[in-house]
Amino acid sequence: MNGKSLIIITIAWLLSAAIVAAQSFAGLGSDAEGFDLPERGTPFEFPADHGAHPSYRIEWWYLTANLKDAAGIDYGLQWTLFRSALEPEERPGWDSPQLWLGHAAVTTPTAHYVAERRARGGIGQAGVITDPFEAWIDDWQMAGAEMEVMTLRASGTDFAYDMQLEAQGPLIFHGDGGYSQKSASGRASYYYSQPFFEISGTLMLPDGPVEVTGQAWLDREWASQPLGASQVSWDWFSMAFEGGDRLMGFTLRDSDGGDYTAATWIDADGTTTPFPDGAFSAKPLTTSAVAGRRVPTRWQAVLPEKGVDVTVEALNPQAWMATSIPYWEGPVRINGTHAGRGYLEMTGY
Repeated sequence: MNGKSLIIITIAWLLSAAIVAAQSFAGLGSDAEGFDLPERGTPFEFPADHGAHPSYRIEWWYLTANLKDAAGIDYGLQWTLFRSALEPEERPGWDSPQLWLGHAAVTTPTAHYVAERRARGGIGQAGVITDPFEAWIDDWQMAGAEMEVMTLRASGTDFAYDMQLEAQGPLIFHGDGGYSQKSASGRASYYYSQPFFEISGTLMLPDGPVEVTGQAWLDREWASQPLGASQVSWDWFSMAFEGGDRLMGFTLRDSDGGDYTAATWIDADGTTTPFPDGAFSAKPLTTSAVAGRRVPTRWQAVLPEKGVDVTVEALNPQAWMATSIPYWEGPVRINGTHAGRGYLEMTGY
C-alpha cells in the first residue's frame, strides 16, 4: 500500500466513523450501489445472523441496560459496536473495507461517562464471530453462547464495567418478520432484538465499585440504504413496563418537518404485534439545555391501540454522547397508563 492509498483510506475511515456514530442512519438515504439490500420475507439464520454481514453498508450490536444498586439508586449502561463498509467487496488484512466503532457509557442521576473506540477491519482489532458468539473492539467485549448467556465489559478514562447477562425470553423480530420499514418509499433494514436480558455485575466509578442488577435490551440491525433522502434524524424509545410487557417505537424525522413512525408491542411471553406508520407518536414536553443546545428530555409517548399514553422522562438530562457525531442517549423513567423504565436515543438536536 502506497502513502497516497493510506491517506485516502484514513480520510475515508474518519468520514465513515462519523456516519456510523450514534446508531447513525445519517447519509444512508444516499446511493448504495453494489451493496445488498434487505428483502421482505428473507428468513433469519442463527447463529450466523448474530454475526457480521459485510455485504451491507452498516450494522450494529447495540445494548442498553437499566440498573439499580442495593440502595435503590438508578443507573444506565450502554455498549455498542458499529460496523461500516467503505465498499461491498470483502478483502483480508489491511485491505479490508470494514471499519469499526465502539461506544460505551454509564449514566447516573448526576453524571454521564462516555468512551469511544475506533478500529480497522481485517487485522483482528475488532470483529464479531458466532461460534461461540463474541463481539469486540480492543479489550471491550460482549461474548457468550448464541447470545443467551453472555459477559460484557468496557472501560473509559473514568469508568468501567464488568457484567453478566442471561436471556429470559425469545428473540423479537420487528416489522414484517424482521424486515423493518423505515420510510414511506419502502426503505428498510433487518432488525431484531433480545429485550429480555437480566443483567448484573459491577460498575467501576470514580467513587468506587457499585454492584448493580437490572434489565438489558440488545438491538441488532443491518442495512445499506434504509432511509429516504430527506430523512435526517430520529427519536428511538425502548420501554419495559411493570408486568413484563415491552414497547419499541421510533420516529424518523424529515428535513421538511414530516416524520415516519413504527412500533413493536411485545407481550411478556414474547408475542409481538407490529404497528405501521402513524400508530405510534411521541411529542416533546420539556427541553433541557444540553451541550449548548436544547434537547427534549421529557416526552409524551402514545400507542392508542394498546392503551399506552405515558410520560417518558430522562434519569439524567445531561446524558450527552460527546462522540464522533454527538447525540443523546440515556435511561428514562415511564409513568402514566403504564409504568416502567427504558432507554431513549435522540439525534439531530
